[in-house]
This record gives sequence, C-alpha cells and structure tokens, in this order.
Amino acid sequence: MKLVVIGCGRVGAELAHRLYLNGHQVVVVDKAESAFHNLPVDFKGRLVEGHVLNYDVLKRAGLYEADGLAVVTNSDTMNAVIAHIAREEFHVPNIVVRNYNSRWRSMLEVFGVQLVSSSSWGAQRIEELLYQQETRTVYSAGNGEVELYEFAVPTEWDGRPLSELVAEKESVVASLTRAGRAMIPPMDMLLKAGDVILISATLEGSQALHKRLCNGANGNSRSQSPVKP
Repeated sequence: MKLVVIGCGRVGAELAHRLYLNGHQVVVVDKAESAFHNLPVDFKGRLVEGHVLNYDVLKRAGLYEADGLAVVTNSDTMNAVIAHIAREEFHVPNIVVRNYNSRWRSMLEVFGVQLVSSSSWGAQRIEELLYQQETRTVYSAGNGEVELYEFAVPTEWDGRPLSELVAEKESVVASLTRAGRAMIPPMDMLLKAGDVILISATLEGSQALHKRLCNGANGNSRSQSPVKP
C-alpha cells in the first residue's frame, strides 16, 4: 500500500517505521527537516519537507495516489484541515487523524474521519489499571454467551503457572501483556504480578476464574494443589 504520514514527531516516526517494516511504501511529510531525525536509521521511505498545508507539498507527497493517510501533527486544528483537504481535494480513501488535545476531540469528530485520541485512551487505560481489582468485561459476543474479560494478575499469583489460574475447558487466553508488550502465552508460562490477561470465557468460566482469584487472595495459593475445572 502507498501510505502517507504527515507529522514526524515521536508518534509519526514510530508509525512510519512500523508501516515501512510491514512492507508498505511510506512517505513522511514535515515542515521541519530536523523532525526526520526522529526516524530510525533503517527507515528507507521517502521524505518530503515543506509546509503541510501547501498544495504542492501534499501533491509531491503523492496524496493523489495514496491508499491511506495518517495525520499526526501536534495541532488538532492543523490535523482537521489537512484531513478535510485530503478527502475533498485528493480523495484519499482512508484517513486517520490523531487527536492531540482531548478538548478538541468533538471538533475533529465533525469531520467524520477515523480518529485516535491517544491522550484520552491512555488516561482511561491507566485509570482502569490503577483501581481495577478483578475482572472486567471488555467485549460481549452474541447475546453475552461468551465475553472477553480483562484482569491484572494479583501478587498472590506471582510465580504460578497460567494453567493453574485459567482452565482451558472453560476459557481461552487471548493475550498476556507484560511491561507493555502483548503475547499469546503458553499455558505453562509463569505469571508475574501486574501481568494483564485477556480471556474469552463463558459465564461459568468467568465465575471459575473469579473463584480462583479470590482463593489466591485468601492465601490458598502455593501451598494447595492446582485447582482443576
């Protein structure tokens, strides 16, 4: 795919590099040449220096042929205007806009483009992780027969294998996130306090998980044999 990233700050540079590593043709646009220093040395995409609201600059960036555009400058007003021009003048089929200041989110939503509010999303996730004690539902499938649950591993389960906590017949582990990095863990993986686990489970499976978590918190952990489904 031919993709254009406008704004080469930390977010833009990281995004452009990830797109490049996944085999896409990437063009990065920024008004300051020094901003391109944020890109890793192995980035081989095309760089366009110039004011991002200049028609000729956007044309040189290849917006007429672009399959997608990410507008990630630190100005919400600038992002909104660029997104509008890209859609109305260049007819870019897929546009994603970064919301820098959450107070301006409603303004960006008026333009009807895909919106990523990293500040709001990040604050919400940190809030949830700070006071979240047990499981919470993050997705419900069908009529609620199967749901996706998220929880943080408590200290009582530190060092114990995942298989003791999650019964495979009742639930399926979707991911385990440790130190900000997600993975699909093997069932014999040893847990660490603070790991964030996503599981897909029935109501019975979630109840069994809750019971195991409570047993661990009550001290019924290492000294007992594994809990079987």
